[in-house]
Amino acid sequence: MTRSGVLDFSPRGIDGKLANHRAELYPNEVWYGIGLFLFIIGLFNWSSILYSKFSVSRQDRDMESLATPRPNSVSFRRLPVALLNAYRVIVFRWSLHIGETLCLSTAEITLTVAYVVYMYVWAFINTTDREGGRLNWRYWSIRTATIATSQFPLITALATKNNLVSLITGVSFERLGYLHRMMARVVFTMLWVHSGIEIVRKVKEPINEGWLVCGITAIVAFSILVVISLRPIRTVAYEFFFYAHCILVLAFLICAYFHAAIDQFDTFIWPSFVIWGVDRVIRTIRLIIFNHSYFGFFSGATMNATIELQSEEYVRLRLCRPPHFHWSPGQMVYLIIPSVSRLPFEAHPFTIASIDSEMLHSSCTTEKPTSGRGTKEAPAEKSLTVNSPFWKELVFFINVRKGFTSQLKKAAAKGTKVKAFVDGPYGIPPDLRTYDTSILIAGGTGISFILPTFLHIVENVKQGKSSCRKVVFVWATRDENFTNWINEPVYKALQLAPSSLAVSIRIHITCKKAVERDTDVGQEAFDHPDGDTGSTSQEGTQKSDILAFESIKIESGRPDLMTILGEEVQSVGTGKLSVSACCSPGMAQTVRQALQFPVSGPSNVLRGGPSVSLFVETYGYA
Repeated sequence: MTRSGVLDFSPRGIDGKLANHRAELYPNEVWYGIGLFLFIIGLFNWSSILYSKFSVSRQDRDMESLATPRPNSVSFRRLPVALLNAYRVIVFRWSLHIGETLCLSTAEITLTVAYVVYMYVWAFINTTDREGGRLNWRYWSIRTATIATSQFPLITALATKNNLVSLITGVSFERLGYLHRMMARVVFTMLWVHSGIEIVRKVKEPINEGWLVCGITAIVAFSILVVISLRPIRTVAYEFFFYAHCILVLAFLICAYFHAAIDQFDTFIWPSFVIWGVDRVIRTIRLIIFNHSYFGFFSGATMNATIELQSEEYVRLRLCRPPHFHWSPGQMVYLIIPSVSRLPFEAHPFTIASIDSEMLHSSCTTEKPTSGRGTKEAPAEKSLTVNSPFWKELVFFINVRKGFTSQLKKAAAKGTKVKAFVDGPYGIPPDLRTYDTSILIAGGTGISFILPTFLHIVENVKQGKSSCRKVVFVWATRDENFTNWINEPVYKALQLAPSSLAVSIRIHITCKKAVERDTDVGQEAFDHPDGDTGSTSQEGTQKSDILAFESIKIESGRPDLMTILGEEVQSVGTGKLSVSACCSPGMAQTVRQALQFPVSGPSNVLRGGPSVSLFVETYGYA
């Protein structure tokens, strides 16, 4: 089959040969640049990982060193750290707001502009023909299509759960979602540049030609996909978008393959199927290994999930963890619950709120809390055997919305157990072992990320694996009964925390009832939802005893994060401070603003202030 009306460059002789040559060569050169960029990012990432792994914990720093007043004089020896802090503020904490929902950091804006310029420069460079005519369509028409096509494998990889980009850069797949969408949209515009010139040239080929039908179908499918992937549509009808996305991508890639194969430009299309297939194979293997009892390969406890209704807005899901299933604090899994989902193997992501810990799983004896954590009155000595699901099960705190979570709420009301499959774990949480101070901020169900992180810090300090000397835990929640779910793990963590670790826990109840009441919110927040304080039971005793720790404060109203973070940064001496936040986009933006100049500026670091790192995890639709 020939395409003399479209791609036959022979009338121009050497122009046609050169155009074809560049159409094949330039996509490879585009990849050289992208590969170099990923190599540089990977170099910094793995250098940081190796530093964290092999650095010696500074155990000789005591609490008094943290309270030492900082000198007022400027020390230029700290200039590199000051410049690093300035870079973090400018690149990751400055942001541009577009509408009410879209917020782009300087890093995202820079990457977007750089990618657009990079792609289009390579598409339109060297397009002067032999007669001196600039931007000759024979050069850039096919080249824009081949350069755009060359990005298909990378765009596919950015959408998979198991990909080399995350391994190289240390950026988890969910945080690569922005790049996936951005690159897809840039490629979309380039494909329309290619399609547009063909339409303008009034191609006279019969419309029933196979390659042309495939090309038209591919661009139409891609156009629909781009429209339904816009944030307002994804937010309102995410499940519709998800399934339509799968169907349209498959149709687009298949049609694009047969359209490009006519001129042997399909080199970069078929790898997309391989990348997607490898990811699916890995996920299937994980699914079988961690849910083997369902498939009859080995005997073992079936993973029947218990769904508990805490309120109209929250449910808790618990299931027995497989003994060979391990995870890090802050990681998430995909839950597949056929009896609840509309489709049999519909998967939904949730962060694991429990911790994988042998140390915290063992029983302990209650000791009088030390002065490092402070108490109002020490609880009486007694034996504590932990029966909490936080040590034996996979626990998930789920905010009830529409779709799948609303079905979970209905299942919880019935009180029956459901069969659940686990796919994971996924995610690359921050390594906080080398930080002297850690500030943890949670909003609502963001506690699923922050609570196990807090418990892990306490465990690492107890085992001498962390240099942390102070941890601040701030949680804002609307439902005061929600606090009942964290009583036992927090209680035991405070028991295990050594005197060298200062702990401050601030729980803010933001619902109107709590704000308007004049009664003691603190005690009520730790009472049982049905009104039974459980004072005669072990669990009830822990609920009242936990308030004996002066490190815990219960307050009404939203936390003033600007003030809290500003005071904490100013109170810390020279060292490393990390801020980890898992909350709504609005609350996350407040955290970013609080850690901009001058609080985390170069002048503060030069005068002995800490180097501040920020890790933000937001929840909501992708």
